[in-house]
Amino acid sequence: MTLTFLGTRGNIDIRSRRHFRHTATMVAHHRARIMIDCGADWLRAAARLQPSAIVVTHAHPDHADGLARGAPCPVYASEHAWEKMRRWPIREARVLRPRTPTKIQGVSFEAFPVEHSIGTPAVGYRVACGRVTIFYVPDVLAIPDLDEAFAGIALYVGDGATPVRPIVRRRDGVAIGHASVATQIEWCASEGVPRAIFTHCGTAVVRGGRSVEDRVERLGLAHGVAAEVAWDGRRVNPGRRW
Repeated sequence: MTLTFLGTRGNIDIRSRRHFRHTATMVAHHRARIMIDCGADWLRAAARLQPSAIVVTHAHPDHADGLARGAPCPVYASEHAWEKMRRWPIREARVLRPRTPTKIQGVSFEAFPVEHSIGTPAVGYRVACGRVTIFYVPDVLAIPDLDEAFAGIALYVGDGATPVRPIVRRRDGVAIGHASVATQIEWCASEGVPRAIFTHCGTAVVRGGRSVEDRVERLGLAHGVAAEVAWDGRRVNPGRRW
């Protein structure tokens, strides 16, 4: 399994050379090229990447609106996401049921509901291929089934919206928003996850550049986790030691 971070910018106004397009990642294994998320920045651009499938975490514009005019391949998403996308001209629409591992071209995806939004519920995915399993969740405030989501994973790919202060709001008494990078590193440390990479970068990360990247590395070292920030175009082999 190889991951290529196609885009690493969150739903923010600023961008940089390292964080230019909305968050999307390509999972490659043999002939499979599975794109996770396809936000508004990818409208008219996704087809040139020639994905063999697209998997959506949730239907916020920076994760799904690149599909508003259709898709060049099958699209997999939760029932909640399809409630928004049902009228889009997507010819091969497939539903991913929660906590039900589904093989997509030889790669297993298991959707875990996470806390992030009430109106647009999100999931993270356990992505497994051969002996390597990762957990991928670009927007998250909390993961209810954390121990099961993280069991035996080699890599956590998480939410880089904010380095140390969470973004939390309450709607109808329910917390929504983004956990900090620092908190997610603590999750990894508590569950024995050795490595974490953060995408969906927020304003502080994009504006802070290398200084924030160094800070994330130090936060990881303090907890025994190899923590890094992703950038557009970065390629990672989760099964290889770093």
